[in-house]
Amino acid sequence: MTTVIRQQLNDSPFARWTVLIIVATAMMMGYFVNDVMSPLESLLELPKEQGGLGWTPADYGFFSGAGSFINVFLLMLFFSGLILDKMGIRFTGTLACSLMAIGTLIKYYAVTTEFGNEPIAFLDYQLPASAVWASLGFAIFGVGYEMTGISVSKAMVRWFTGHELALAMGIQLAMARLGTAAALSISAPIARHYTLSMPLLISLAFLCIGLLAFLVFCIMDRKLDESRPSSTSNSSKTSDSRHTGDEFHFSDILVTLRNPGFWLITLFCVLFYSAVSPFLKFSTKLMVMKYGVDPDIAGFFSSIAPFGTILMTPLFGLIYDRYGKGVTLVITGALMLTAVHFGFSLPIPPSFGGDGGGFAIALMVTLSIGYSLAPAALWPCVPKIIPLKCLGTAYSMIFFIQNFGRAVIPMCVGIANETDPTYTTSMLIFGFTALGAAITAVTMLIVDKRKNYGLQLPNIRK
Repeated sequence: MTTVIRQQLNDSPFARWTVLIIVATAMMMGYFVNDVMSPLESLLELPKEQGGLGWTPADYGFFSGAGSFINVFLLMLFFSGLILDKMGIRFTGTLACSLMAIGTLIKYYAVTTEFGNEPIAFLDYQLPASAVWASLGFAIFGVGYEMTGISVSKAMVRWFTGHELALAMGIQLAMARLGTAAALSISAPIARHYTLSMPLLISLAFLCIGLLAFLVFCIMDRKLDESRPSSTSNSSKTSDSRHTGDEFHFSDILVTLRNPGFWLITLFCVLFYSAVSPFLKFSTKLMVMKYGVDPDIAGFFSSIAPFGTILMTPLFGLIYDRYGKGVTLVITGALMLTAVHFGFSLPIPPSFGGDGGGFAIALMVTLSIGYSLAPAALWPCVPKIIPLKCLGTAYSMIFFIQNFGRAVIPMCVGIANETDPTYTTSMLIFGFTALGAAITAVTMLIVDKRKNYGLQLPNIRK
């Protein structure tokens, strides 16, 4: 009788919210490091005798896209999902945090080492040696970064299904955005007052904290297995899939590939995140060049978007948990993002809205709302259409395809900014990309009504 009435560990609010804070901390550190060099574009493009690395905008665009190279072109992100579903959250997450630290160490080497002036040919690019090494480090970091993302997402579903799933994912996203906002805010001032490498040294320390946090999660996750009936926790590797009564098999990939809802969510992610993440990497210089913002505070303008999501993403997640309307929230967020980018493409003078770019601030605030609405409702939709045993593979395929956009868009924008320094062309690229995301979300609403996925229904079971 004791096994019948025994509670599982994740039925305890204290336990599951503690797990949330732990894994979200690991993810937050990764997000900080992912954007730590974004505010340094102007410094990286300075001549070496002035403390820079002599990069061009195209070099920086190549580096910005390099975080997706191994994930996309070597299919590593797809294999990461298979590793997650076969080996479990604990093994995969620990590996991911370690890869992020290794990649960042290589970037630190690239910034601190004196290379010759001879460029290195790579594909159709002629790159400085420092850009090549930094891109290699960012590519390795990108493997761990995306692997951490899918591990944390599956951990949230494992611990919060039937509870406050959207709120938990919203808080996790908010903490991640806190990492992004911190990187955009403090990276440039630190580099200007110390050295160009100092932000990366701080990044290494943060990643060590994230790794330690994830190791604590591994201990708690093992206790979750022990709290389940013994028949469902006989393997430390795959217990996070076996507790559903079914273990992942490679043939289960077809379950995901045959699902039209999966493909719509994937297409939306490609378009939506291609209009946000690459934009934030270029936004600091945009504030300086187009709106006359002081370089020392331009990063704070860029950080408005991630800072705004810190409170709003959990709020919208709570609304979805209690009241539903997930796809409606997604559509609204995509339309707001579209309006923001077309607004940035307008020839607004720096003095409009007062000194310091008041118009730019208004657009960034609007972007922060849209950036909160869509992800808060989007990610909790995935477990409604994909079984838990396939969830790691599903997330990895979404992120894998999404990385095509994150790899290509920065390169296109970097080239566009060289030919059109007014940023009109690059902002139109972002604007039409966001518009495509909005159209995809409307299609998702139509398909949900036909397939009865329940994407518009609340998450909390009553």
